[in-house]
Amino acid sequence: MSSKPRIVVLHMKEIIYTLIFASFILLLVFLLIFMFNDKNNKDASAGTYIPGIYTSSITVNGTPMNLQVTVDKTNITSIELIHTDDSISTMYPLLQTSIDDISNQVVVSQSLDNISCPDGCKYTYNALLSKIEGVLNTAKATN
Repeated sequence: MSSKPRIVVLHMKEIIYTLIFASFILLLVFLLIFMFNDKNNKDASAGTYIPGIYTSSITVNGTPMNLQVTVDKTNITSIELIHTDDSISTMYPLLQTSIDDISNQVVVSQSLDNISCPDGCKYTYNALLSKIEGVLNTAKATN
């Protein structure tokens, strides 16, 4: 039996590249695990409300009215305008249709994100959405 010794030559550059590549793969795996665990924790606490009816005051052309948001423990059940005067409905016809459309979208999606609005109603939608967001922040349960 003859044994021929084999000599393996490793260049320092190859070792360094291999270590960098392996550490990059490990970092990527840890980031993916962290991202998926963090998402599950956010979803569990994002829709927790103190059940009840919450209101916010809106003044349109000197006439006060209330925005009413009804929530249960995990869902937004309704959003509506209360005490609307006939003159407000006549002068601002987009106000009621806007709140109805926003209410339908929010109740279905349970989120204020990605609410679609017509081009002519952007300011009305933004004003109503900011009021709704304030009311929902009041309704959120703090842990």
